[in-house]
Parts: sequence; C-alpha cells; structure tokens
Amino acid sequence: MSVVREFEKGFTSKDTIQEKYGIGGNSMVLDWCRIYGKLAYPHGLKGNGRRMKDPEKQRIKDLEQALKMAHLKIKAYEKLIEVTEHNEGIDIIKKDGAKQSPNSPKRKK
Repeated sequence: MSVVREFEKGFTSKDTIQEKYGIGGNSMVLDWCRIYGKLAYPHGLKGNGRRMKDPEKQRIKDLEQALKMAHLKIKAYEKLIEVTEHNEGIDIIKKDGAKQSPNSPKRKK
C-alpha cells in the first residue's frame, strides 16, 4: 500500500520506486496500483511509443491514431442509435428521401 501511495503522489517514478523497494518485474507496481490505487490505470492501452525524429512521420502516425479513434467513436454512436431505435421504437436518423411531417415549419426564402 505504501508503494501505491508513493507512486500516486507523483513525486517519484515507477523505476525509482522499484529500485527503492527491490520490486522485480516491469508491471508489478502498475498491477498493484490497479488493485489498490485510487486512480484509473487502464489495461492494454498502448501509447504512441517513442516520438519519431521526423516530424512529418510523427504527424502521420498521430493522425492515423486519431482516425482510428474517430472510427471507434462512430461505431459506438451507430450502435447507440441502433439500440435506442430498437428500445424506443422510433427512427432517429431519417432515411434518404424521407418526407417531412406536415406540422414541421417550412423555411422561408
């Protein structure tokens, strides 16, 4: 618990704590933080790793990662809409060529 508290204070690095307490393994401190800590420690998220020397290559890598996340968000929103439409029995997204309701206000030119 003292290892977790010390790590969560943020004044020392994981490597320093491992050396101080003689902890082996690269993920032991983070595993303990996931179990006993008060902060969120997500599993399996890969960072972008080390920055590239070429700024253009790094920019492309960052944009590819952002695009990947945007695709995941779109899939999540589509599933949310699908579930909501099914549960509520309504159409949230109007289909192409759908007629407007006669009660809807018309645009003035």
